[in-house]
Amino acid sequence: MSDESTGVPPMTTHVNVVVDGVIRVFTWEDDARIEVRNLGSEIVIEANAAGLRTLAGHLMTLAEDGTPDGAHLHLEERNGLEEGSAGLVLERCDEEEG
Repeated sequence: MSDESTGVPPMTTHVNVVVDGVIRVFTWEDDARIEVRNLGSEIVIEANAAGLRTLAGHLMTLAEDGTPDGAHLHLEERNGLEEGSAGLVLERCDEEEG
């Protein structure tokens, strides 16, 4: 029986990050699978449902009020991404370039 049918929430991993004195919690669902491939002219992010929820959560965490400009999260092979993945940096940038 799957967790969805029993109403049991999925297992998660939490990482606390402090940026300019602001604590942000990034959460990974245990069964998350995320792969990033660089195809030269485009980047492909392939993920299962848990991986997509995990990425969405990371982006929502960076979008929280009070998160400083430049706050970022590095995802790498065996550190949030599948083996063979290209590195991925999610970064908040509120300053407009001009």
